Amino acid sequence: MIEIENLIKVYRRGEIEIIAIRDVSLKIDDGEIVMLLGPSGSGKTTFLHILGGIDRPTAGKVMVNGKNIAMMGDKELTDYRRRDVGIVFQFFNMVPTLNAMENVMLPMQFVGTPKSKQKERAMELLRKVGMEQRAKHYPDEMSGGEQQRVAIAVALANDPPIILADEPTGELDTETGLEIIKMFKKLQEGGKTVIIATHDLRLTEYATKILRIEDGKIVEKDTTNNSVLEKEEK
Repeated sequence: MIEIENLIKVYRRGEIEIIAIRDVSLKIDDGEIVMLLGPSGSGKTTFLHILGGIDRPTAGKVMVNGKNIAMMGDKELTDYRRRDVGIVFQFFNMVPTLNAMENVMLPMQFVGTPKSKQKERAMELLRKVGMEQRAKHYPDEMSGGEQQRVAIAVALANDPPIILADEPTGELDTETGLEIIKMFKKLQEGGKTVIIATHDLRLTEYATKILRIEDGKIVEKDTTNNSVLEKEEK
């Protein structure tokens, strides 16, 4: 479970203060798929970066499975990023000099997974996202949709319970974007907690919870069980 209390994030540029997150409190249960909606500059990415341990809050608690990551030291926070959370960035964030399999293996190297297990796990994940035939291809040899699939495999490398995605369909065409979201939905159905920042209202039909953020503050919460996938099955 993720429990956030009175979260505040302030950036300082010289004498200017920019409030990116304003006193946010909320709970996200295990196994939810949450859509965080808001325009550019509303605080979505900052919120994900704090949850992902990339950035630290100015004030407030960020409790993840009973641990306050806001109070973690550098080493503990690094371990958290490596084991407890997987992040899918909007622009894929793949290492251009590594092929797909090597990119997926990279996070496993940081936690000491044996090399033989790394290859086995990487191929398993590439197969899961439909990219096993592209295992030896480099990022510049793949389409945007293919790179995003590999990026999801990278995020899953160490089997983290939480997956964060920042505008994962922003650079993709409509059809490919829907395929990627269906992939996240399957991860949620498999027990992962998935939090997706987006401005695409079509994706809300996949959510168990919708959060709307404006000027760094959650202005509306909604819970829904009517996903597109459920409608397609009927």
